[in-house]
Amino acid sequence: MSIRKALQEKILVLDGAMGTMIQDYKFEENDYRGERFKEYSYPLKGNNDLLVLTQPKAIEDIHLAYLEAGADILETNTFNSNSISMEDYHMCDLVEELNLAAVECAQRAIDRYRKNGGTEPKFIAGSVGPTNKTASLSPDVNDPGYRAVTFDDLKVTYYEQCVSLIKAGVDIVLIETVFDTLNAKAALFAAQDAIENLEAEVEIMLSGTITDASGRTLSGQTTEAFLISVSHSPLLSVGLNCALGAKQLMPYLQTLDAKSPFAVSAHPNAGLPNAFGEYDETPEQMASQIKDYLELNLVNIIGGCCGTSPAHIKAIADLSKNYEPRNYDC
Repeated sequence: MSIRKALQEKILVLDGAMGTMIQDYKFEENDYRGERFKEYSYPLKGNNDLLVLTQPKAIEDIHLAYLEAGADILETNTFNSNSISMEDYHMCDLVEELNLAAVECAQRAIDRYRKNGGTEPKFIAGSVGPTNKTASLSPDVNDPGYRAVTFDDLKVTYYEQCVSLIKAGVDIVLIETVFDTLNAKAALFAAQDAIENLEAEVEIMLSGTITDASGRTLSGQTTEAFLISVSHSPLLSVGLNCALGAKQLMPYLQTLDAKSPFAVSAHPNAGLPNAFGEYDETPEQMASQIKDYLELNLVNIIGGCCGTSPAHIKAIADLSKNYEPRNYDC
């Protein structure tokens, strides 16, 4: 079944946070290194994307837990698997291998789900993060015209990742946590080129981030302006994720519902972080807020971001079964 057909039949459930689950393993430097990188010259703790090579069973188990919780779409553990982000670890040469291994982890989890009796269609979304650089803002307050990265730099970086993900077999390229629409445009350009050049039947999801109560992205756009800026692209869906909890995200999601010709997605955080940077919202609390989305018929795809776990996704999946997906012209 194609994902477009699946979207007409039900609200699809996206998985939850990968980082939250990885934290539970309490991996140390040696765990990140594994045998292969035992003598590596630079620190590797915190490079969660590397775990698809050094701790692949853990990543596979996390994916399986989300599938068993009711997720229809798995996000690959590739949020930072691009050459710009991997510069921090001096691992730019591993980009292709990281993306391939990450897709394989997700596919093995789906295979295990099938062996355990699961029959529902499942899809793999290649996660493409925003990188750690922005094309719209200067990192130097004394030189506002300076840019640490160019549009062309970003396009080349994203293209390398998208080609790797598509060759590995993803169903979707998910460009997520967009805080700078210029970065997103480079990613969209790259994804479309990669899909066309590889003659692949792969969809594109796009998800932006409203950074605070101002209702704007970090680069200053309102939700409607963000939507207009990307509407030229052949998107499967446009949505919002991260930064805010479900309750805080509501008004911006309503704007997307009113204006978007595409499917609408949302994967909010488990509330707002506490003083320790942790997320306290329980699965039941989060689901009660997601229920408002569903009753207002705002979404086609729903999931979780920071602080969410398989328990959160199960609560959301159990709830979403009782509601129809948002109407739109697919």
